[in-house]
Amino acid sequence: MKINLAVLFGGKSVEHEISVISAIQAMDHLDKDRYEVFPVYITKGNEFYYGTGLSDIEGYRDIPALLKKSARVSFVAEGPKTYMVRWGGGFFQRNRPIALIDVAFPIVHGTNVEDGALQGFLKTLNLPFVGCDVLPSAVCMDKYSTKALLREAGLPVLDCLRFTLRDYDAPGGVVEKIEAAFPYPVIVKPVNLGSSIGISRVEGPDALGGALDLAFSFTDKILVEPAIVNLREINCSVVGDGDEAAPSECEEPYVDKGMLSYADKYLNDDDKLQASKGMASLKRKIPADIPPELKERIQKMAVDAFRHLGCNGVVRVDFLMDGDTGEVWINEFNTIPGSLSFYLWEPTGLPYGKLLDRLVSLALKRQRKEEDIVFSFDTNILSSGKAFGSKGSKGGKA
Repeated sequence: MKINLAVLFGGKSVEHEISVISAIQAMDHLDKDRYEVFPVYITKGNEFYYGTGLSDIEGYRDIPALLKKSARVSFVAEGPKTYMVRWGGGFFQRNRPIALIDVAFPIVHGTNVEDGALQGFLKTLNLPFVGCDVLPSAVCMDKYSTKALLREAGLPVLDCLRFTLRDYDAPGGVVEKIEAAFPYPVIVKPVNLGSSIGISRVEGPDALGGALDLAFSFTDKILVEPAIVNLREINCSVVGDGDEAAPSECEEPYVDKGMLSYADKYLNDDDKLQASKGMASLKRKIPADIPPELKERIQKMAVDAFRHLGCNGVVRVDFLMDGDTGEVWINEFNTIPGSLSFYLWEPTGLPYGKLLDRLVSLALKRQRKEEDIVFSFDTNILSSGKAFGSKGSKGGKA
């Protein structure tokens, strides 16, 4: 019997379009003999739509027309089961459920979707889902929290300063603190975005104000950290869970102007979105041109960090390397990486389709383990009249 797999993508995120690309890539590689695939597009207004045409990238040239050919849907929990139903139809009212969903596969990027919000929604539906659980998703989206936890584990991260929009609105202070802490150049970036959105490399004081304005236009919390002058970026993916995790091959993306931009990652020379390739279109060297002992150290750090943060599924760990000294720092975690980092696994002998199978198996394994955990008691203290005192148990008299 096939597994009914709902692939969720899009959402209220500045990385909305990248999510569409990653999801359609994945759906093209899912084993159709093993899965009944239900593409579920989440609009920028957080509306859910289902339709077979949603798996065709060409349809997104005219999204309003595409949605007219699709059905707006919602998800309903009925005991341990989760159904996808037509919006507004009610459960078993006129419209029968569209499908009983066995597993959800969120292929989403950025705030409001990758940061634990969507994962929490799926958890309340009793629906197994691929990828990191709620807490790791939230922690890894917040770059400052990630740094704090990794530093606690003894893993190398760059020093940084964290500022809120309130700090920036207060008279003076932010620029002075930055300049007192770090020499130029510095990196200014939103605390909770990916795809290099809102990030600036600041070479001197004249450009700092504009970089702060840009970062704060996307979020209310930012990070500032020293820039590596002779920067090399090394990335490594990890697949698994707390019981077993393995690293991928390492890559070195080609970096222009000191850091990768959104355009470097997703646009071709004509500034057109790489609709079929996504992150796989980025110019990179696989394997990275680094000594074997450094590769092994990076892979070990990636797995150790994955386990320390409680990750599940596939992640990509991005490292910063000083090309002069060889020193390496963990930069950030991508809990749902662009293109699911399949291009880092193919060199290891794991094709994209088998990677997807592994991710679904991990989701079902986690669900089985959680079924053995007690989350509630089969009692009802509210059935006792004593529970309805005017002040409750804490306010009652002895």
